[in-house]
Amino acid sequence: MIKGVKHIIFDLGGVLLNIDYHLTEQAFVDLGVKNFPDMYSQLRQTSLFDDFETGRVSEDEFVELLLNVAEINISKQDVVAAWNAMLLDFPTRRLQILQQLRMYYDMVLLSNTNETHEAAFNKILMDSHTIPNIAAFFDRIYLSHRVGMRKPNAEIFLRILQDCNFTPEHTLFIDDSPQHIEGAKQLGIQTIWLEKGMTIEKDIFKPI
Repeated sequence: MIKGVKHIIFDLGGVLLNIDYHLTEQAFVDLGVKNFPDMYSQLRQTSLFDDFETGRVSEDEFVELLLNVAEINISKQDVVAAWNAMLLDFPTRRLQILQQLRMYYDMVLLSNTNETHEAAFNKILMDSHTIPNIAAFFDRIYLSHRVGMRKPNAEIFLRILQDCNFTPEHTLFIDDSPQHIEGAKQLGIQTIWLEKGMTIEKDIFKPI
């Protein structure tokens, strides 16, 4: 552990929850959206995904816009299932680590996510570990679509520091996206970038 840490902020996808973006791409291709990579790239140029992740666009609006661009007759349920295909599992050891850390540190979850994925990852947690909500492991959770802010913008980090009365130098942020790490670093928060292939159980919180 980095010296002087009293508070830990965890990212979700790629840190606690295993994800694979290619599975969502393949799921849409299997539905007949052959141009999904192009469609996704096209929509990334708009504000759709940012709006969905900050709660300015509802699930129904998000699905409708995806269907309009896809130009194919598939159901909302098909779209939701394909969108959630990227969400995999919560390894048991990671959840055990969270439980152990909570005895010694203030614990916060910070995730850029959306209402569709929130329902899905909590269902995964319930089905696999009989725990109904990821909030069970944290003192506070900040989900971008609920708070209307997202990483790497400074405002979301400042919100956490102020809400929780954390000092940056005593706060550790763990994320798998380098741009999010840089956003936290600029505020003086200690950081660990979980690079590709790294896991918290293998590379950070290893058994003594």
